[in-house]
Amino acid sequence: MTPPVEFDLFLSGTIFFDIVFTGLPSQPTPGTEVWAEGMGSLPGGIANLAVAAARLGLRTSLAAGFGDDAYGQWAWSLLESQERIDLGRSRTFPGWHSAVTVSLATAGDRSMITHGHPMPITQLELVGIAPPARAVMTELDPAAGDEPWWLAAVPGSPLVFADVGWDPTGLWDVATLRALDHCHAFVPNHVEAMAYTRTDSPTAAVAALADLVPLAIVTRGKDGAVAIDSSTGEKADVPSLPVLSLDPTGAGDVFAAAVITGTLALWPLETRLSFAALCASLAVQHFGGSLAAPGWGDIADWWQVTKADAGRNAATAELARRYAFLDEATRGERTHAVRRADATFGLLTEAERYAPHSHT
Repeated sequence: MTPPVEFDLFLSGTIFFDIVFTGLPSQPTPGTEVWAEGMGSLPGGIANLAVAAARLGLRTSLAAGFGDDAYGQWAWSLLESQERIDLGRSRTFPGWHSAVTVSLATAGDRSMITHGHPMPITQLELVGIAPPARAVMTELDPAAGDEPWWLAAVPGSPLVFADVGWDPTGLWDVATLRALDHCHAFVPNHVEAMAYTRTDSPTAAVAALADLVPLAIVTRGKDGAVAIDSSTGEKADVPSLPVLSLDPTGAGDVFAAAVITGTLALWPLETRLSFAALCASLAVQHFGGSLAAPGWGDIADWWQVTKADAGRNAATAELARRYAFLDEATRGERTHAVRRADATFGLLTEAERYAPHSHT
C-alpha cells in the first residue's frame, strides 16, 4: 500500500547562521574599520529554500543538522515556530557549533566569509527514511557517486528538483549531471549551465540540458529565465521585473520554490516561470535572505497595485496582461495569507551615522 503523502516538499542540507552587514561605504581593507548602516541575523543555507516554500503554502519538511549553541537553538525555533516548517528529520548535535556566514553587502553586490565543520553524520544517516512528499529539492553533489542520498531515503516517486553549486575547481565535470537521470527538473543559473554543457549562451545550455532532464530551467539574473519542458513540449522565455535590487541573497532559492509551487499546481510552463520571476523580484527588494521571501499576502498586494496602475503606460499594461493568472491564484484565503517577516536588522539613525566612534 502506498503511504499517504505527508508533505508537498522535502529537503535536506546545511543550515548557516547568516550575519549580514548592509550599507557599507566600501569593503574593509587591512588595518581599517568600516561602519555599516545596517546589520541583521537570520538562518541561511537550505533555510532560504525551506522558508520560501513554506511561505508559498507548501507543506515543507526539512532535515538539517543544528548546533547546540545559541545560533542553532534560535534557528530551530524560528523555522519551526514562526515558519511552520517540519523538523521531524532534523537533529541537534551536542558540541557541534553552527556554521556561520558573514555577508558584506556593498555596491550592489556581496562578499561572504564562512566558517563551519562537516556534520558529524552523513546526509543519509540524518534523513533515514524521509516522510512521503510530492517533491524533493536537492543539490547535485560531485562526490555523491552513482547513488544520491535521496534515492535511498525518499519513499514513493516524488518529483525531484535539483540545482547545483559553484565548482571552485573550475573543472565543471559533466559526471556531476549523471544524477539528472533520476530527476524531474534542473534549475541552474546561466553561468553553471553554460559551464557544464560547454555552450556559449543560456538558450544553447537549456537546449542541451533538456536532453538530460524533463524540465530544464536556466536562470539569467536580471535577464529572467529560459526553460524547456520536454514532457509537454513547452518552451518559455520570461524577463525579470524591473526592480531596485537591495540584497540578492536567496533569490535563486525563492525562484526554485516558486517553480515547485507552480509545477505541483500544474500551471503552464510560462506561468510557472513568470510566477518565479515575480517572487524572486519581490525578494531582492528587501534585505534579509530567507526572511525576505514573499508570502501570498505580499504577492496579492503587488497584484492589486499592478492592476490599479495598468492604464498608466504600456509597461504596466504588459505586466497586468502577463500576470493575469494571479486573479485566480490570489483569490480567497490566500489574500490574507503569510507575508514576509522582518529580519533582525538594526539600522543607524541619522545622528548615529555621523557621530564619531572610538574604541578603548
